[in-house]
Amino acid sequence: MKDIAIICAGGFGREVKMLIDQINEVEQEYNLLGYYDDDIAQSTIVNGYPILGEIEALNNISTELSTVVAIALPALKRKVLSKINNPLIVHPTLIHPNVIIGKDQVSIGEGCIICAGNIITVNIEIGKHVIFNLGCTLGHNTTIGDYSSFMPSVNVSGEVTIYKDVFVGTGAQIIDHLQIGEGTIIGAGAVVHKSLPANCTAIGSPARPVKFHK
Repeated sequence: MKDIAIICAGGFGREVKMLIDQINEVEQEYNLLGYYDDDIAQSTIVNGYPILGEIEALNNISTELSTVVAIALPALKRKVLSKINNPLIVHPTLIHPNVIIGKDQVSIGEGCIICAGNIITVNIEIGKHVIFNLGCTLGHNTTIGDYSSFMPSVNVSGEVTIYKDVFVGTGAQIIDHLQIGEGTIIGAGAVVHKSLPANCTAIGSPARPVKFHK
């Protein structure tokens, strides 16, 4: 079994603990040690496991340790990862046992979290540190950029390109043959009929940009 710790013990961190439990029910793969979190005091018990220290304490680890970054916001996820420079810290991809993944040309980068109920079809490229929360679907010939996050029940049709640092809210739908620009936020329940530029927030059906940000 590989020692593993969860970075951040908020709500999603506790759901990742559940994901690790469910992976271990099928095959004993991970020995969960606890959490690293900058906002909760060391030794605090969260759902049965301790806060082991602040995130930068991972740079003092002297043996290999797997970690999973349980943060949905892409910019914050990237910021937290930038604090870790220890080569002994590795980032496995966690995939729930009931996820359906096609056998043809699917690549998934390091540090991804793919929760229960997801369907990932064929000819798909997923970057590193991408989150698919509960019950998402991802159609053929789709590319997902690094650090992007998809909340529960997002549907992405085929031949879509989603650039890095994109956040897609609960229940949003992205139809086929579109591009979603880097750093864009898609609101919950939005239906995306047209490609979206970088660094905007888009809401509604059809989804339209309502503001731009850096």
